Amino acid sequence: MRESLRTVLVSFFEEYAPESFYVKEISEHFGMNQSQDFKILVKELAALEEEGILELNRNGKFGLNPLNQTLKGTYRANDKGFGFVTVVEGEPDIFIPRGDTMSAMDGDEVELVITEPADSYRQRSATGKIVQIIQRNTTQVVGIYTRFSSETAEDTGYCGEVVVKDKKLAGTRCLIRPNGLHPVDGTVVIVELTKYTNEKNRSSLEGIVVKEIGYKDAVGMDILMVLQQLHIPTEFPQEVIDQANLVPEVITDEDRQGRKDLRGQLTVTIDGADAKDLDDAVALTKREDGTFELTVSIADVSYYVTENSAIDREAFERGTSVYLTDRVVPMLPQRLSNGICSLHPHEERLTMSCRMEIDRSGTIYQYEIFPSVIRSDMRLTYSLVNELYEKKEVEIQDEIQQMLLDMKELHHILERRRKERGAIDFETHEAKIIVDEQGAPIDIQIRERGVAERLIESFMLAANETVAMHYQRKNVPFIYRVHEQPQQEKMQRFLEFVTAFGINIKGTSDTISPKKLQKALDEVKGETYEAVVSTMMLRSMKQAKYDIIPSGHYGLAAEDYTHFTSPIRRYPDLIVHRMIRQYEGSGSFLSKQQEELNASKLERIADQSSKMERLAVQAEREVDAMKKAEFMADKIGQEFEGIVSSVTKFGMFVELPNTVEGLVHITHMNQDYFNFIESHLVLIGERTGVTYRIGDCVKVKLIKVDVEAHEIDFILAADNADLITQNKRPTKGKEVPKKATKKESRSKKSKKSSKNKGRQHFKAQAKQKRRKKHS
Repeated sequence: MRESLRTVLVSFFEEYAPESFYVKEISEHFGMNQSQDFKILVKELAALEEEGILELNRNGKFGLNPLNQTLKGTYRANDKGFGFVTVVEGEPDIFIPRGDTMSAMDGDEVELVITEPADSYRQRSATGKIVQIIQRNTTQVVGIYTRFSSETAEDTGYCGEVVVKDKKLAGTRCLIRPNGLHPVDGTVVIVELTKYTNEKNRSSLEGIVVKEIGYKDAVGMDILMVLQQLHIPTEFPQEVIDQANLVPEVITDEDRQGRKDLRGQLTVTIDGADAKDLDDAVALTKREDGTFELTVSIADVSYYVTENSAIDREAFERGTSVYLTDRVVPMLPQRLSNGICSLHPHEERLTMSCRMEIDRSGTIYQYEIFPSVIRSDMRLTYSLVNELYEKKEVEIQDEIQQMLLDMKELHHILERRRKERGAIDFETHEAKIIVDEQGAPIDIQIRERGVAERLIESFMLAANETVAMHYQRKNVPFIYRVHEQPQQEKMQRFLEFVTAFGINIKGTSDTISPKKLQKALDEVKGETYEAVVSTMMLRSMKQAKYDIIPSGHYGLAAEDYTHFTSPIRRYPDLIVHRMIRQYEGSGSFLSKQQEELNASKLERIADQSSKMERLAVQAEREVDAMKKAEFMADKIGQEFEGIVSSVTKFGMFVELPNTVEGLVHITHMNQDYFNFIESHLVLIGERTGVTYRIGDCVKVKLIKVDVEAHEIDFILAADNADLITQNKRPTKGKEVPKKATKKESRSKKSKKSSKNKGRQHFKAQAKQKRRKKHS
């Protein structure tokens, strides 16, 4: 019996390799849930682990020991030369050291072997070595061309070289063969790769120039290079432009057919002053009984962008609009996004509306979703509405003013309801970089989120939830915005981390509710260590994505959620509108074959949209980092006050009030030798006991700016001691303990330092939980 079970278990893990499973999942699979059977199963799994056939990972899951297998996965490069391979989504990545990457490039499909297994006790992931490149992901690179002399070209067979701009390929030369374009020196070009690096020649690629983008010093070329490098298209194909030009600029009687006429309802748009694509409008009626009727009307882009048209195919590929410092890379041609689809005031526009009836508690007790036609009465800006709420004189007619005051009241009701159910409110500072006509940064301003911004957010959230709930209840294929429960391992680390601040969150790491996390944020509000708690909580969260499975939105504490309100700039929203039209037009009755087809198409759309969203975020961050470096380039030698935003073993990052962030490298922290305590994210001086952690105030001096690498270097200012003493430590819980000096350690061997006690407490606690879990 034992040998039979052993064989079956090994076969099971080999079949599903490299996936891993909890004991409960294995027992349910084999129907061994009864007490006696379960004990036998656990005993056999433990024996297989002891023999090295299985591995128990740090998530408490059993899987085939990776030392016994060759794995396949996707390589993610780091600009420092090392990287990680994702073998199974949701499982810990495998670390690939510099020298073991076999010249793999970001996104390559690779084959690897494990050289060092994961250490769950020390929370270290497995280390591996790439043994084969299965498929290359990068086929083109972007850079600045330098032409070789005739003599060099004749000797080498290359006509020039390109310095690749991708930071993950830092230091890589790309030699250019003569059978392509022949640009002049200093031209930004796209190179199609014909030969990749190998073990003997790790820093070189080969290719031909297939496109000239422009001269390196041309206005806006720096941003254009980032977009080209990330393969974000900046021009629309002629076919798309031609099709967009055929779209009419006015609404006809035929367009109005089958739509509710909302043109007589008082309706406004509220957006930023520089917004051009106005895709949402709101209307509100407050009844005598204190209830509200809120109508959110969204530009009906799907009416103009039909399935599988040239515009639709291009929008699918782009996935989203990309918002950069001085420009927008739109998802749709401007004739649509800024024209017939934009809800300009006093112009008839086709919309998809969600009308909700809401009581005084914020409960939506009745709703309807329908195609409509509106005429916005006024284009309002956030700043103007905020001035009204601050009781300043504004030029807004009385009727609209009263509606805006009612909107403010409803917003606070909805906001309170979200908070009561446990939605997590992460306060983040967003910067707006002001550039001159040449694209050079001249100022960095913090975007303020007033009541007007939060009000529109509340109304859009309500509409998104209502639409998602409606179609989830109908049980038809649909696309959702999901934010899954945090990974058990990451949440466990966070729960253990915050105990040092006197914060005890009840619940287990795999079932903790967002309401309890929000309560923890409320508890540290205003404390000097608020930043570190908020940062660590944010790091424990999963990334939101699109999916066809309605698994809810953890951060919003919402059971159902989708994106319905921005179809001009997000493809999933456009698809949600298209599905609404299809389902309502068919009376929500579809054949099983049509439902399966819809599900297949929506799954592909969800994957592509999630991918392009991540790419857009990457582009926005890279451009912001570049412009911030440019802004600081002429300020070397100046001193600034800031806060510690991150702590690592190689130093700490300091963020200035304008969100510019730079590194104080540990080699420049000369006042002491600093130890990095990872469990507390703190640097502790051995001799002085001085500590640095996230949220601490420091004064720094700018010593270096590398605009090309987007890097800023600080050192601690000479008069930093005064600020250090102002950094209050938590009084509710345990202080982050100081590390004993070597002299103290020798003289007090029998005593444990407070730091070691704290670390032993956390380790013992974690060990006890692991034992319970494994048993």
